[in-house]
Amino acid sequence: MTEQKQRFSLPLNFNLILVGALVIGAFVIGSLWTKVQYLEKGAAVAGTTTTTGNQPAGAPAAAGAPQPQQAAKKPEVTDKDWYKGNKNAKVVMVEYSDLECPFCIKFHPTMQQVIKEYGDKVKWVYRHYPLSFHANAQKEAEAAECAGKLAGNDGFWKYTDAIFGRTAGNGTGFALDKLTPLAKELGLNESAFKQCLDSGEMAQKVKDQMAKGTEEGVSGTPGTIIIDAKGNTQLVPGALPFEQVKPMIEKALQS
Repeated sequence: MTEQKQRFSLPLNFNLILVGALVIGAFVIGSLWTKVQYLEKGAAVAGTTTTTGNQPAGAPAAAGAPQPQQAAKKPEVTDKDWYKGNKNAKVVMVEYSDLECPFCIKFHPTMQQVIKEYGDKVKWVYRHYPLSFHANAQKEAEAAECAGKLAGNDGFWKYTDAIFGRTAGNGTGFALDKLTPLAKELGLNESAFKQCLDSGEMAQKVKDQMAKGTEEGVSGTPGTIIIDAKGNTQLVPGALPFEQVKPMIEKALQS
């Protein structure tokens, strides 16, 4: 009888140890899963695609309005910039964007709402920041510049809005062979547009804008710099919703 008890006691002890290990493992896995879900939820609210390809990155809306952060350098806005809103507005928002960036797609309606809500109080300036791992972004940026060359400020924005409205993002969401047909659809001269795009004459302008953005402290897209009447700057960290951008604009308007 004693030998039988000993034979059965070994499996029992082993089972207890195994159950304990499973409980501890489940707790650790559950904790990690909860943390990942929290981070992903926060990042989805305000994201940035960085130059290294890391995405998303941002802060959850539950954390409240972001703390103001100055740009590394104040952007120089000129008459050559494409813009929406009031040309002589008190507050200028310079957005560095990528036409294939999923967070830029998300942020575009936010900026449209800014112009709708603030009217003549804000000027929205658009500049290019095509990330290298978004295969179509550079050429799409050149296409938008060609549209601007042929049809001015309105032509640039019609083309840019159309790309954002149709691309699926993530690098190749809008096919390059559709760039010229889109120009034709929007009423641009097809042959002139194709010549501009195929020649690459806008490539350096796009690269120069990206270099300027980097100098000013932009490291991912969207990267937006708010400039008030005194020249003070605030860097908008990623694709914040309108509710979080609004207090930053209000602060700039009060300067």
